[in-house]
Amino acid sequence: MRSSTQPYALALITVAALGLTACGSGDATNDAAPAAAANDKIPTKDVVSSLTKDPASAKLLPASVRESGSLKIAVSVGGNPPNSTYLPDGKTLAGQDIDFADAVAKVLGIKLDREVASFEAILPALDSGKYDLGTGNFGVTDERRKTIDFVTYINDGQGFAVRKDSDLKKVTDLTQLCGLNVATGAGTTFETTLEENKGLCKAAGKKPYDVKTYAEPSAIWSSLQQGRTDVVMSTINGLRYAVAHQQGLRFLNEFHRLDVGFAFKKGTPLAPAFRSAVNRLIEDGTYRKILAKWGTQPSAITKSQISPPEIKD
Repeated sequence: MRSSTQPYALALITVAALGLTACGSGDATNDAAPAAAANDKIPTKDVVSSLTKDPASAKLLPASVRESGSLKIAVSVGGNPPNSTYLPDGKTLAGQDIDFADAVAKVLGIKLDREVASFEAILPALDSGKYDLGTGNFGVTDERRKTIDFVTYINDGQGFAVRKDSDLKKVTDLTQLCGLNVATGAGTTFETTLEENKGLCKAAGKKPYDVKTYAEPSAIWSSLQQGRTDVVMSTINGLRYAVAHQQGLRFLNEFHRLDVGFAFKKGTPLAPAFRSAVNRLIEDGTYRKILAKWGTQPSAITKSQISPPEIKD
């Protein structure tokens, strides 16, 4: 778990990296980085605290959880909203995942013992029993469903972003990335997709693309802005937020949609209660308020599901 000073430093670094001037040569000529958009403040509107316990949903929890009244949750933190991040105090967590988890906890009448963990460490830690559940914008894939159970609460997926001076207009086929350096997060579905399809370039008689993975979002954006990479593959909502709130970036397009959910150890008895709680939030309008707060209304789902098949398109 990171100390309270480290996340704050990371948040500042991430904002600075996002605000760098795009340079066609790749040189870091950012003596006077442009200011972020006027509405770059992280949303802090409270849309959760007024919620009350729903007895029908809470009854679905295992008796041991109802008795203890708490669950241990791991959260991946870093980067820009709507993903989980820190407010300027360096201690308070904010983000879409944070709001959804807190809202579900309210509906179930439990408390969350939250611990920050690295994205790539959370899913294996669920299997070991270190955490009861995890959040980190985890996409539901058929491969992950072999060892992890999910309770869906949003639909996000994969997309691309570039510097404004990039020649790329839209990526509908990964062969359009041939010969380029592609930045993405370590241990993500983006890295898996890119690595599994590297052979497409060779089959097309083109130079393969090079996948550059980074553990910290700030490093991803720095690599793009400074010309060390040519394109970023990441979450649709995260990319849209970055482009809307920082200068020098351009969102290309959505590539592949995925359901996103709370992650649990395979066979968890917690899933029915969490599904019921999410559906309650959808019914009472809280769900819509959370999406509006983070500007992610196009990612709404109509009902929560337990480990649905991966979306194929």
